[in-house]
Amino acid sequence: MTATGTLGGRVEQATENFDVLIVGAGISGVGAAYHLTKQRPGTSFVVLEALDSFGGTWWTHRYPGIRSDSDLYTFGYRFKPWTSAPIATAEEIRKYMGEVIEENDLGCHIRYKHKIASARWCSQDNRWTIEAVRTDTGETRRFSANFLWMCQGYYRHSEGYTPDWPGMERFTGKIVHPQSWPEDLDYAGKRVVVIGSGATAATLVPAIAADCAHVTVLQRSPTYFIPGRNENDLADTLRELEIDEAWIHEIVRRKILHDQAAFTKRSFEEPEAVKQELIGGVRAYLGPDYDIETHFTPRYRPWRQRIAFVPDGDIFQGIKSGKASVVTDEIDTFTEKGICLKSGRELEADIIITATGFNLNVLGDIAFEIDGKPLVFSDTVTYRGMMFTGVPNLVWVFGYFRASWTLRADLLADFVCRLLAHMEARGARRVEVALRPEDKDMKLLPWIDPENFNPGYLMRAMHLLPKRGEKPEWQHTQDYWREKDELPAIDLDGREFVYG
Repeated sequence: MTATGTLGGRVEQATENFDVLIVGAGISGVGAAYHLTKQRPGTSFVVLEALDSFGGTWWTHRYPGIRSDSDLYTFGYRFKPWTSAPIATAEEIRKYMGEVIEENDLGCHIRYKHKIASARWCSQDNRWTIEAVRTDTGETRRFSANFLWMCQGYYRHSEGYTPDWPGMERFTGKIVHPQSWPEDLDYAGKRVVVIGSGATAATLVPAIAADCAHVTVLQRSPTYFIPGRNENDLADTLRELEIDEAWIHEIVRRKILHDQAAFTKRSFEEPEAVKQELIGGVRAYLGPDYDIETHFTPRYRPWRQRIAFVPDGDIFQGIKSGKASVVTDEIDTFTEKGICLKSGRELEADIIITATGFNLNVLGDIAFEIDGKPLVFSDTVTYRGMMFTGVPNLVWVFGYFRASWTLRADLLADFVCRLLAHMEARGARRVEVALRPEDKDMKLLPWIDPENFNPGYLMRAMHLLPKRGEKPEWQHTQDYWREKDELPAIDLDGREFVYG
């Protein structure tokens, strides 16, 4: 720690120095801390978290029913067995993460309520200087680190995305975004309209429907779901055979990943067959007389947007019971009583919930500078979706769209630890990626191909993201089944890596 004296009678904050600074104590940051302690013992590091506790998404979101939309055998860490139902509540996930922190003595490395304001790289010192503000006291804290590990996630925790619809100010009821759920919201006996039909709506509606007078899901267009039992038969069988939980975890992970790979491949090669299977799964719950064509037949092919798993088909059971219903239409304007649709129909409501997504968070909304110049992230080219041209000693964790986020967090942790060891062996204090001579004429494209994957949050923020190249190494391929072999095989002495 370095004291810096006084300025005008005010004591300037000391600077704390570390080898690595991890941004965020969500699923990626806690995993990064674990891997550093196991793969790089002796490395000094700190984890800075803006929120009051660990968990990220699972701490921020407090709406009823909040749960994972993918299985915990793959969303959980590879190093800690998951022993409960595949789809888990936020509380269960935080308990699991808390055990990782406690069992590996990670708590002493985490600083909560530290919101990072700026990060400045100095090539003369080969270090990052990070300034953070204590959210509880307003105090500014300064840190110095050789390497930045960006584990802050991909959306802005402070506020969700709500479109600016005409007439919203006229509505006399309450408008609520799930990301900012009021603790005192009373929906008992109320008429509720939930705008949106993604994973949030599918989670929220069955959790509140029994208490409401009625819940209406208002969607502009249908989406895909995978309904099924919240159980894993293979895991249950292995437990009956008294197989060790570590073995069960690895076997079940591999089986799920194998099945996911086959499903993803089929969604590209025979999209119509996969589409009919998914729709058939919904029809099995709602029956032959329900208007599946209007409300549950998407206009896009499977996997162009994320597909949420619906445990025990609970939202469809709510619809079949009459406690919930689906309206497929577009909003014309809000009214005093509710929402007027473009069809002319009015939906009356006491509460309107905007389950309309989130705002992409580019590098944690941190003001970055490289040698005194502001970093324009969109001017960089991504190396495998984790490093960026012209940005030294930084790796960004961005997970998978079609598989669990944590799978990539684990893979990138291996990469970072290997890279740090390689820098040490070379006596290098900095590393960055650069386009090679053979990449000189490579065409640069948007971060993700919208024909491949096009959720709203990415389309709204594409202009803020780095460019990708035509070659696989200059893009985030979103392909776990390739990256699990390719990332460990990266030649750290390849010409794309520049050391100093």
